[in-house]
Amino acid sequence: MKWRCAINPIDISLICKSLGDSTRLQILQLLSEGEKCACNILEAFHITQPTLSYHMKNLAESALVNVRKEGKWSYYSINCETLNAFKSFFGELTCTYNRGNCTCD
Repeated sequence: MKWRCAINPIDISLICKSLGDSTRLQILQLLSEGEKCACNILEAFHITQPTLSYHMKNLAESALVNVRKEGKWSYYSINCETLNAFKSFFGELTCTYNRGNCTCD
């Protein structure tokens, strides 16, 4: 099978695992409005700082978010390059209905 997408299967798998958590999906949705400080994310989700750190580390390791440190605060934004490559992967998927073409014996 030829791989046409700019993102490799391992990265896609990491992203899918990261997006398998509803809190992380909601964080990405919030970040789609633009860069947010960790304190703003904490307020929006009413979660503890260690819980937020866990989720943000996961999103950063899958390259879905960028992290920018300024003083004692971390600022997060969506990594557009990764997101666009991930979206492109799904855009290349097709669905065909070829019943009866099995070559297995």
